[in-house]
Amino acid sequence: MKKLNDRVRKVDKSHYQFRNYVNKHRLLSIWHQLDEVFLLNPSSILELGIGPGLFKLILSHFGYVVTTVDIDPELKPDYVASATEIPIADNSYDCVCSFQMLEHLPYEQSLIAFSEMVRIARNNIIISLPDAKSLWVYSLHIPKLGQVTFHVPRPRLRQKKLKVYGLHYWEINKPGYPLEKIISDFNKYNVCMIKTYRVIENPYHRFFLFKILK
Repeated sequence: MKKLNDRVRKVDKSHYQFRNYVNKHRLLSIWHQLDEVFLLNPSSILELGIGPGLFKLILSHFGYVVTTVDIDPELKPDYVASATEIPIADNSYDCVCSFQMLEHLPYEQSLIAFSEMVRIARNNIIISLPDAKSLWVYSLHIPKLGQVTFHVPRPRLRQKKLKVYGLHYWEINKPGYPLEKIISDFNKYNVCMIKTYRVIENPYHRFFLFKILK
């Protein structure tokens, strides 16, 4: 098997600069990352693909222990390693997380990385992935309810051809990768999906919460 180092779509450290990467929509998505962890209240957390490092920084401020894994030593993770070969023992962390990372691997490699997450997790896995299905986002004020934001599917007359582009090998709802396939493939790895949703303020990001089957 070709090593991940040769196939992962890496980005330069400068990619994670404020306004360039850390914009308002991404900050809202990071809020959901944190909220899912607070709801679970795990005793230990492993994050694969650390990006700008805000996830660990904020959770550490609130007393959580977060260990990080990344292939890029410039980001200073706790473990410099491939997501498909993580040098950590089975069942080592209550919760294993990965946000907007798996799509940077070829699809079959991303499933291997997910299986590694399952191997290491004791209880839960939280991930987010890009969802390419177009939506319109509407927001309006309703008396007594306040501001309400909701999604409306955006009609598409014809499906676009699959393209390998930018830093992503695949995305949910791109041709060949319907949501049903992604859920089915993930559920083969000794997990049960508890929920999935798109961030209301940033629908490009879809979250998944999985429970490890005992």
